[in-house]
Amino acid sequence: MSQWKGKTRGGVAGYKIFIFLIKNFGVKSAYFLLRFVSLYFLFFSGKEKKAITWYFKNIQKYSSTKSFISVYKNFYVLGQSLIDKIAILSGIKKDFTFDFDGEENLRKIAADGKGGFLIGAHTGNWEIAGQLLERIDTKINIVMLEAEHEKVKTLLDNVMVEKNMNIIPISDDFSHMFKIAEALQNNELIVIHGDRFMPGSKSITTNFMGYDAEFPTGVFYLAVKQQKPVTFVSALKETSTHYHFYATKPKVYSNTKAKTRNELVSEIINDYKTNIESILKKYPVQWFNYYYFWKVNK
Repeated sequence: MSQWKGKTRGGVAGYKIFIFLIKNFGVKSAYFLLRFVSLYFLFFSGKEKKAITWYFKNIQKYSSTKSFISVYKNFYVLGQSLIDKIAILSGIKKDFTFDFDGEENLRKIAADGKGGFLIGAHTGNWEIAGQLLERIDTKINIVMLEAEHEKVKTLLDNVMVEKNMNIIPISDDFSHMFKIAEALQNNELIVIHGDRFMPGSKSITTNFMGYDAEFPTGVFYLAVKQQKPVTFVSALKETSTHYHFYATKPKVYSNTKAKTRNELVSEIINDYKTNIESILKKYPVQWFNYYYFWKVNK
């Protein structure tokens, strides 16, 4: 079963080193150190390397040589994304440029004043996407894993310049679902991933890029139940300093007599995975799920 174990590699010490470099010597100095860190992970990351190599070979159909090179690029771009996140949280935005594809969709969902879901995936840089949402005049709640919330956010709070977003940490007792529901009742926006789930969560198996994969149903079920609009968002890195932000047209998955709630959940998940497929075809290196996402014999 393709469940994420809820652990993200990387410690606070590593963040501190990169924060020091960014604040004192700039983003490029952090990128330089990152090249060596990426090489380390290329040879010593173990399970993560095997899982992402499987992705390149079987999903992207790369040769062994191209897969090896792509794994390094993947680690390097992921590291760049983390560095960029720290830089932007620190208020260093002048070094970055952005294209906004579908910003009018976010403005519409905010202007309607009914709240809704902005659902992303572990592709590109979702933290950057979240920060770019400051352009939208409405309250935003970012749902993230509690462990990451406690370990990393506490450190980043010291460098954050703008703190206009509320964090809803994911907890083992699923109490975060009540906080999400409360935010929706207040017509606020929820920013959340739709491609990972913890053991015990409900999921659905569907064909995704040629292989069966499991997707969580919780957030999609809630979107149907609450009758809130849904848009899929992502921010993909195109050059060292340039990102492309995407947001799909908002859609309300109406619970009519013609379709059951489960059928609507299946429909929204199908739209979601189709969106991810289009992203990975254009940005194949920016897939950041480091476990066997697909149900395969390893």
